[in-house]
Amino acid sequence: MPETFVQSTDDVVAFLKDQHNLIRDMFDDVIHATEPKAREKAFTDLRQLLAVHETAEEMVVHPRVRREVDEGDDIADSLLHEEHVSKEQLVALENMDIASDEFVAELTKFRDVVLAHAEHEEIEEFTKLTQELDADDLKRMAGAVQAAEAIAPTRPHPGVESATLNFAVGPFASMLDRARDVIGSALR
Repeated sequence: MPETFVQSTDDVVAFLKDQHNLIRDMFDDVIHATEPKAREKAFTDLRQLLAVHETAEEMVVHPRVRREVDEGDDIADSLLHEEHVSKEQLVALENMDIASDEFVAELTKFRDVVLAHAEHEEIEEFTKLTQELDADDLKRMAGAVQAAEAIAPTRPHPGVESATLNFAVGPFASMLDRARDVIGSALR
């Protein structure tokens, strides 16, 4: 798993926004890589961060929005739908030839979807959390998100978008994903 170099760890909103910025930069690294090996490494790092980031949001952030924010169920349901679609797209990208022009074209479309989703989170979810929660709550949530990311799967798993499913399936998927990552890196 790549180091995320996120600056803010005392506030869940700042932490996740920093990760959104990092994800934006990582997309550029993949798209602009000139060698297949470099593109593969950059894509693997991006895939891993996207997987753990979304899992942590599904386990910690969306459930809190459901409890604390007016219309929180609608907000969380909409974001979970976007995350499901993104996971399906990411799986499709994993199965493509990374050196192909088609991969770059599809990744560019995927980037636009992911960045639009991040913007939806920042506007519809993060803003409301900041209004509803105090600094101590935001700090505790940042710690919970970091803990969730530490045990999250490193590959997309469409259909596992709820907190309950992530707690039930996540540890096993994470163990398998992390083993696949280690074995895959040894074979490169």
